[in-house]
Amino acid sequence: YSVMTTFFLDASMNYYFELATLILIMLLGHVIEMKSQMRANDDLESLANLLPNEASRITADGDIEVVQIDQLQVDDLVLVRPGEKVAVDGTIASGHSTLDEAVITGESVPVAKDDGDEVIAGTINGDGALQVRVAKAGADSYVQQVLDLVKGAQAQKSKAQSLADRVAAWLFYIAFGV
Repeated sequence: YSVMTTFFLDASMNYYFELATLILIMLLGHVIEMKSQMRANDDLESLANLLPNEASRITADGDIEVVQIDQLQVDDLVLVRPGEKVAVDGTIASGHSTLDEAVITGESVPVAKDDGDEVIAGTINGDGALQVRVAKAGADSYVQQVLDLVKGAQAQKSKAQSLADRVAAWLFYIAFGV
């Protein structure tokens, strides 16, 4: 209509400003949505980086070998040295230490752990060495399950989002018809 009034019709009103404002608002909404998605992806990446790639497995004859986490099996024995990240979910077979669980549970004070206590992958060992019996490794670990839940939630549209899409479609067809 605005192009027609500029070049062909003799009318006093055109709508360039309104159209430009509408496009600007839509682009601004898209930029905000993309920034929030990028922030969520960065948060997922930092959560994934909580898990170390390797662990020190204690063999049957007592030797220590460094292996990739995906090579660990349930009931393997893993050595967690002071200051290291715990590589797997499991139970302490021997040793005592404190674990910094702030990144996983939000607990601000390191938690004392002893024989038989459970540990979560991604927590940081304090000043004692621990031998941890693997209960869950890799895709079954607590952190990986949280990652999978968040990725699933990001992939699905909420009910409000689906409703907004349907309403926007109807508004488009009504406006186009008018």
